[in-house]
Amino acid sequence: MNSRPLDERTRKLILTSQKNEITEHEIYKKLARSTKNAQNRSVLQRISDDELKHYNFWKQYTDKDTNPDKLKVWMYFLIAKIFGITFGIKLMEKGEEKAQATYEKISEVVPSAKEIVEDEDKHELELINMLDEERFRYVGSIVLGLNDALVELTGALAGFTFALQNTQLTAMAGLITGVAASLSMATSEYLSTKSEGRIKKPLMAAVYTGVAYVITVLFLIFPYFIFANSSLCLGFTIFNAVVVIFIFTFYISVARGISFRNRFSEMVLISLGVAALTFLITLVIKVFLNVET
Repeated sequence: MNSRPLDERTRKLILTSQKNEITEHEIYKKLARSTKNAQNRSVLQRISDDELKHYNFWKQYTDKDTNPDKLKVWMYFLIAKIFGITFGIKLMEKGEEKAQATYEKISEVVPSAKEIVEDEDKHELELINMLDEERFRYVGSIVLGLNDALVELTGALAGFTFALQNTQLTAMAGLITGVAASLSMATSEYLSTKSEGRIKKPLMAAVYTGVAYVITVLFLIFPYFIFANSSLCLGFTIFNAVVVIFIFTFYISVARGISFRNRFSEMVLISLGVAALTFLITLVIKVFLNVET
């Protein structure tokens, strides 16, 4: 099997890999048993079986059994159930980057290890891409609702804050604007999905867009219902917008494997840029019309 006897350091590295493989085997097995979708259950079971093969491959060198990390099993199981299987799995696989360095060290003693692991990881990725998850199919609709709410309402609230100088009036104006815009966006998404004949159900696409919009609106305007200082409220709203962008960009970057930094920077610049521009436009209009508040 190995070209030369294992030293203690390599043996410990292989035992660590063994533990990772049996832990991931348990995670995939637990997810497979809990999902109702037959295709997803089959894919998850196949990955679980692959992880067990990985475990047995390493066991040849250590001749020792290792137990799964139960805390990690439950943590990733809950993440997958709450945020979606695709996200949970890809978040877990993202942590495998550290494992690659371990495999590099092991391959110095077990030359075949690196090649076998790379082939198995490629097969694993192909299987993960076969997963069919409803919420992941509607990510585009959720992005549409979030993006529009962030850009439109952050700008609108900046304008209302300066024009009205009253937090209650600003909250009311923001809520009315947000609800009206969410209905408009949901309708547009329904008609767009229906006319393009996509696999997505038009009504579900509209619901995802509308709900994402409304949740974002409520998160952005709630400071105006709590504080009396308009500037403080606007500051909180901008902070909340950045928090929403951060959380959702992280989710998308993991689930779709895209750059977090680029997308996050772009969304922050757009949202805050629109808010600043709206604020300036409101200032110019107030001065031009000589409106006093």
